[in-house]
Amino acid sequence: MVATINYSLNEIKDEARYLVEIGKIDLHQPIYVLCQFIPSREWICAECELERNDYLLRDHICDLLAKNEWLED
Repeated sequence: MVATINYSLNEIKDEARYLVEIGKIDLHQPIYVLCQFIPSREWICAECELERNDYLLRDHICDLLAKNEWLED
């Protein structure tokens, strides 16, 4: 049995923010690009967490990060 890692929404946002900061992804790319950086067996957990929080894979990375920024204001 292979253990999978459950991703929280904050962990997904942190990963996205880091990838934007180092230039691996762009804010205007769809959230789906994150699957390139999360192991495939773990991606399904991340995808479910995104869906639970009303994100679509076609939404942009800036949409994912912007909600966090607005909550902090």
